Amino acid sequence: MIKPRAWLPTPLLSILLLMVWLLLVRSTAFGQLLLGSFLAVIIPLGTHRFWDLQPLVGKPMLLLRFVLRVLGDIIVANIEVAWLIANPWRRLRPHFIEYPLMVEQRFTITLLANTISLTPGTVSANLRMDGKTLLIHALDVEDEDALIRTIRERYERPLKEIYEC
Repeated sequence: MIKPRAWLPTPLLSILLLMVWLLLVRSTAFGQLLLGSFLAVIIPLGTHRFWDLQPLVGKPMLLLRFVLRVLGDIIVANIEVAWLIANPWRRLRPHFIEYPLMVEQRFTITLLANTISLTPGTVSANLRMDGKTLLIHALDVEDEDALIRTIRERYERPLKEIYEC
């Protein structure tokens, strides 16, 4: 008997691929279900050896709280950036910030960098070769230390607690 993980290494990805396929073709005909299911099994089988191992979620409820916080921050940041753009008399203070990282795993650093880039007004520009510093560009910085503290408390500490505990 074949183990399910041998022929379906990432079941959630396979389900997502099938759903995306059905949405793209806008049909649930039997042929499309069959083709989508075939692709949903073959694509992960052909590519899973190239993926890094995903860390286990240590605290799923904290992850849910983190996702909701990030979604709220994205909405607030969109309003703030729109206000900055709508007020041409306001002088922007763009700034590059060297952000010292507490997290160490590549996966967690990637999540932090993506979270920073998802929030309008900030973007992760570069990870230093030593993996200990992230270069961040912010659209309007009044206090560099305050921005570093905000990122650390709102994003980095929860990610460290979720994935590196």
